[in-house]
Amino acid sequence: MADDPGLPGVLSGIVIAVTSSFINGSTFVLQKKGIIRSRERGRSYLCDVVWWSGTVCMIIGQIGNFLAYNLAPAVIVTPLGALGVLFGAVLASWILEEHLNVLGKLGCVLCCCGSVVLIIHAPSAVATSRLKLEERLTDPVIVISALLVVLLLIALILWIAPAHGKSNIMVYVAICSLLGSFTVPSSKGLGLVAPDLFVEGPGSTRALALFLVLLVTLTVSILIQFVFINKALECFSSNMFEAIYFVTFTSTVIFASALLFKEWTALTVTDSLAMLCALTTVCVGVTLLRISQEAQMD
Repeated sequence: MADDPGLPGVLSGIVIAVTSSFINGSTFVLQKKGIIRSRERGRSYLCDVVWWSGTVCMIIGQIGNFLAYNLAPAVIVTPLGALGVLFGAVLASWILEEHLNVLGKLGCVLCCCGSVVLIIHAPSAVATSRLKLEERLTDPVIVISALLVVLLLIALILWIAPAHGKSNIMVYVAICSLLGSFTVPSSKGLGLVAPDLFVEGPGSTRALALFLVLLVTLTVSILIQFVFINKALECFSSNMFEAIYFVTFTSTVIFASALLFKEWTALTVTDSLAMLCALTTVCVGVTLLRISQEAQMD
C-alpha cells in the first residue's frame, strides 16, 4: 500500500469514500439539469444555480476522495465509486427522467460488478515514503508511459474531440479517464510528500519541487476533466456517461498505479485469473451500454 494506516484511519477513509461516492453521484445529474434549464431559458449554464450546485458537489467530492485515498488503501476506496454510479442512475430517473433501457441497465450492473472485482484483485500500492516515490517517478518506463498518455490526450483534445466528440461518447470518456491516471497517483503522492514538507519541519528543495509538480498536475488534470465532463453532459445521457466513465476511469487508475508502484509481480495466479474475468465483464458491460443508445427494448 502507498500507506499503512491503522484501523481507525481506514474506517474513517471508508466513511469519507462512501459519502463522497453519493456526493459525486449527484454531480453529473445536477450539472445536466442545469444545462437543460439554461438551454430552455436561452442562456449559458454558467448562470444557472443548479449547475453550480453540481459543481460545488464535484469539488466537495474531490476533496473527499483526496482525504479517503490518503486514509485508506485505494483497493478499498476506489470500488466504492460504484455506489455513486448507482445513486446517479436513481437520481437521474427522478430529476432528469432518464431511463436506461434493458441493455443499459444490464450493462450498468456488469460494469460496476466487473470494476469492483477488478480493483479488489488489483495489486496493492507499496510506496511508503517520498524517497521511494521519487525513485519510481524517475523510472524510464514511467516517464515514457506518461509522455505517451500526454501525447494521446493532446491528439484527443485538439483533433479527435472537435471532429467526433459530439457523436461518440467514448471520446470525452477517454479524455477524462486518461486524466484519471494522473489525478489519483498525484493525490496519493501529495499525501506522501506533505508530511516531509509540513509536519517534520522545513522540507528539502526536492520535496518542495515534487509537491508543487504533483499539485500542478492534480489541478490541471481536474480542471480539464471538469471541462470535458460538461461537454459530455451537453451531448449525452448522464446515466450513460457516468457508468462508462466509472469503468474506464477505474481501469486507467489501476494501470497507472500498478505501473508507478511496480506491483504486477506480486499478483497470484488467482488474482490474475480474477482480473482477466473482471476485464472481460467490464468490456461486455461497456459494449452493452454503448449499443443501448440505439436499442429500444423498454
